[in-house]
Amino acid sequence: MLLKSCCIYSTGILSILILILGISLVLSSVFPHFLQALVKKEVTLKNGTEAFDAWGNPPAPIYMQFYFFNLTNPFEVLNGDRPAVVEIGPYTYREYRPMEEVTFLDNGTKVSAVNTKTYIFQPNMSRGPETDLIRTVNIPAMTVMDTFKDDAFVSNVISAYMRSTGEGLFTTRTVGELLWGYEDGLLKALKLVRPSLDDVFGLFYKNNASNDGEYVFFTGQKNYKDFARVDTWNGKSSLDWWTTEECNMINGTNGASFHPVITKDETLYMFSSDLCRSLYAVYEEDVTVKGIDGYRFSPLSQVFANATVNPDNAGFCVPAGNCLGSGVLNVSVCKQGAPILMSSPHFFQADEKFVRGVFGMRPNKEWHQTAIDLNPLTGIVLQAAKRLQVNVFVQKISTFSQTGNVDTIVFPVVWLNESVVIDDGSVLKLKTVMLEQAVVVNIPFMLIGLGILIGLLYMFLMCRQKIPESTAAEREPLLSS
Repeated sequence: MLLKSCCIYSTGILSILILILGISLVLSSVFPHFLQALVKKEVTLKNGTEAFDAWGNPPAPIYMQFYFFNLTNPFEVLNGDRPAVVEIGPYTYREYRPMEEVTFLDNGTKVSAVNTKTYIFQPNMSRGPETDLIRTVNIPAMTVMDTFKDDAFVSNVISAYMRSTGEGLFTTRTVGELLWGYEDGLLKALKLVRPSLDDVFGLFYKNNASNDGEYVFFTGQKNYKDFARVDTWNGKSSLDWWTTEECNMINGTNGASFHPVITKDETLYMFSSDLCRSLYAVYEEDVTVKGIDGYRFSPLSQVFANATVNPDNAGFCVPAGNCLGSGVLNVSVCKQGAPILMSSPHFFQADEKFVRGVFGMRPNKEWHQTAIDLNPLTGIVLQAAKRLQVNVFVQKISTFSQTGNVDTIVFPVVWLNESVVIDDGSVLKLKTVMLEQAVVVNIPFMLIGLGILIGLLYMFLMCRQKIPESTAAEREPLLSS
């Protein structure tokens, strides 16, 4: 009888101990921290790791879509009316972007590589063939006119040549020519006096089957937050295009990879050679992609705001003090002097004057926002869309009759959507990781549940032990009588 009572009371004590252990583990977050420590150790750029393989050759298909703005009223624009454009697209390309010439440096703490990108046209995902014609601003002509506008003699010579060849402010070219290049008559003529000048122009000329230079990345071996962070680009740890040190900083990754264990209060930095600058994104909302939970990060409007709204952006006003307005970035300093301005598609998050300046602009967050969906534990990109618009600064130049009475315009040429969605193979692997995470994280709650069950067993045994005693007490008076 004594042994039985000891076993019952031991059950009660065990229940209390397990409950205390479970609650302590929940409060101390031991198991989540343990799991995060394992992920931090595994997610490094090191031969043999899945993170390195995915970084070196992304398994998910990447697509680049181009949407052109076709000008419908060129003669009216030359007379001072606002442009009316019709969006034509998409023209879709499959993008392949393996890391090549990979070399580990500094005892494996850094790795150098070039990111070669190749684009293959996808007719079945496109609005039409690459031979579709687009009427748009004549960017080579606008660049030449802007370059020589202050030299009256040279301006007159170039203007006369343009009249003789029929060159004007606008041109009609195929999609393929505008993207990948065509021999330009005006540039070819200028090449006679400037042999170093390239007579081929294209928005992405020399960008196919090529790279944007050598990167040196941190591997994350010393600090998990340094995973895939850019140390240097083309041998430089900072840029030299902008007018402040802050704006010239190279911050974050190249936008294709991110460190593990991401929190909602983090600011994610990225360097974009397309934009010639670094930018940042903040948490926006929880998302689910193919059954995997993630966090959506996107750039705030302050990222591209002018110096009046965001004083930190003063260095992006070039020449110094020449700010065009929020949402538009003058990248002529890194585009061989061409009057190229970058923005979000349809001037999303830009000043209203740019939207009103061109008929046909319809900014929409869903279609035109840049966003990255990340799995918070592993940092894996679940879904991403980088959306940029290429614009040209058009203005009347008195020494060139070709500009007519055109109003000063930020003219949209094309916007691009570089997007990726996690592949099914990676989803299966990630779901396995998520299942393991759920099991490990829930161990303390399992212990609490076990403690409660043992506690219920203890109460049941205690009740059973008391029932015979009470029954015997009721029978004693009958026996005595």
